[in-house]
Amino acid sequence: MTRAVFLDALGTLLELEPPWTSLRERLPSGVSDWRLISALRAEMAYYREHAHEGRDEASLRELRERCAAVVSDQLGIEVAVEELVEAIRFRVYPDVIPALDALGSRGVKLIAVSNWDYALPRVLDRCGLGERLDGTVTSAAVGARKPDPAIFSAALQLAGCAAAEALHVGDTAEEDVAGARAAGIRALLIDRDGRAGDISSLREIDQHL
Repeated sequence: MTRAVFLDALGTLLELEPPWTSLRERLPSGVSDWRLISALRAEMAYYREHAHEGRDEASLRELRERCAAVVSDQLGIEVAVEELVEAIRFRVYPDVIPALDALGSRGVKLIAVSNWDYALPRVLDRCGLGERLDGTVTSAAVGARKPDPAIFSAALQLAGCAAAEALHVGDTAEEDVAGARAAGIRALLIDRDGRAGDISSLREIDQHL
């Protein structure tokens, strides 16, 4: 029996809106779209590797300053932290809320498990998902990032269930599937394009409980 479903955040629950779209209007016209996109992709890669370092408000501010510096160095002009943060916006995939509501009605505990800084609960609340989840486990809180099994162990403790009673859903084979299986947890790979993976929509989770 599956008592808990763990869900990755970015790429599973949330989609990142292209940050270069909103940042474009804040920059000089001499900065090409190609340079802007390249700079923000470099920042995104840097953040992915260091998200767990944003453990509290002070360390998150310092991490954001480093991220803004990556963009500034790439573009050759200063981009303020506030400008970068304002450009980073998320939207919920259309299948998420119906899937979470259906799973919740079955009494399944729902926990977000993500490589993210400590502010993820605020992000989920702003997106209307906080009230639909029973908890959040971040790499920043645990001090370990997927695929390290430690982050999944923390999720199991929060859910109050054994590994055999949990299911993890995520969009990366390397972090989500491999990490969950290393912790003894079943895993589903989601690919909304339907080219690979075990499911193409979160609505299909109930078929695997």
